[in-house]
Amino acid sequence: MSRTELSRTKSSPVPLGTLIGREIRNGRVEKPFVKYGQAGLAKKGEDYFLIKTDCLRVPGDASTAFSVFAIFDGHNGISAAIFAKESLLSNVLSAIPQDISRDAWLQALPRALVVGFVKTDIEFQQKGETSGTTATFVLVDGWTITVASVGDSRCILDTQGGVVSLLTVDHRLEENAEERERVTASGGEVGRLNVFGGNEVGPLRCWPGGLCLSRSIGDTDVGEFIVPIPHVKQVKLSNAGGRLIIASDGIWDALSSNMAAQSCRGLPAELAAKLVVKEALRSRGLKDDTTCLVVDIIPSDLPVLPPTPRKKHNMLTSLLFFGKKSENTVNKATNKLSSVGVVEELFEEGSAMLTERLGKDFPLNKNSGIFRCAVCQVDQPPGDGLSVNSGPFFSPASNPWEGPFLCTNCRKKKDAMEGKRPSKTTVIA
Repeated sequence: MSRTELSRTKSSPVPLGTLIGREIRNGRVEKPFVKYGQAGLAKKGEDYFLIKTDCLRVPGDASTAFSVFAIFDGHNGISAAIFAKESLLSNVLSAIPQDISRDAWLQALPRALVVGFVKTDIEFQQKGETSGTTATFVLVDGWTITVASVGDSRCILDTQGGVVSLLTVDHRLEENAEERERVTASGGEVGRLNVFGGNEVGPLRCWPGGLCLSRSIGDTDVGEFIVPIPHVKQVKLSNAGGRLIIASDGIWDALSSNMAAQSCRGLPAELAAKLVVKEALRSRGLKDDTTCLVVDIIPSDLPVLPPTPRKKHNMLTSLLFFGKKSENTVNKATNKLSSVGVVEELFEEGSAMLTERLGKDFPLNKNSGIFRCAVCQVDQPPGDGLSVNSGPFFSPASNPWEGPFLCTNCRKKKDAMEGKRPSKTTVIA
């Protein structure tokens, strides 16, 4: 997606606890309806999806329900896609501390998603299979949406103001210069396929292996500089609601984000998903597996998501999507936009460095004498691992403790992803 498709002005974030408190004070505590539709056409049979609307933050408490929607686009076989579909959710949830409040749970999600993706990748690679998969994983809890992704499946948000926002980052080497630099710095080689006569054809790929993506789950044969660490973005809708379109690259190779959103506006989610697939097929034909999920977050007093009003673009719509990194303050504009349906960005991080993503304030009980690995969640004596931020030659006993504990295997995985050990011999086909 080009930057011109993202019409948004960033400002300082509003803490999640403040937003939830604001809802309670204003009497807006009812959860929205979540309605969804799914459609797809198979070319290779390597797309899988997950829809689970009965997840509970607190077992047995229906008031803590949240929903999960995900797409896994496999390559070089289906094993990684199936494994991720079956394992990723439980690995994410196991990384969230128990008995915490809803806002603390939501704040813990971004780090838990990183842990869950890395743990799923480690577990799959231990099986010795070489397939891989993209993963676009979406959690909807009330008005809060959290998206984690590796690869080139995409999730977009279409708001009632008519602004389409991208909630994922495409990890295609052809289009992502930062990822090309990271892969080569970690020991990989980026280039096109060499054919007889020395001619280069096709998109940029990572060698060894020839993968077009810089991040995935699985892919044991392409080197560990192809990482499973996801881009994570968390946003909060206003009570005007919004629509998510989650789809594999069979859709996005045919349609821009705006085209996909416009093709199904005003339609129920189930029909909307079918229309997006139909539009992609009409535009490009069936060149790849094509899977689409449409998720509507609807105010509880409305039967369906109201049609997006058609109006000229103005300053109100250009300010509709607020971010967290700009130092500019737009409090006056925020107040004016409260009736339009502002989407507030709570969190966004895409670093491929596990050290940066786990941080130094990871929950840890250091008084028990037993340390739990922050990734694999296995309890081990402290002498068997290292702090994620400690140097390679220091044990926790001899180095000041910084950050979460990693077992030996997960530490090796972290070092390999960051290019701290020699990678396999590069072979270009």
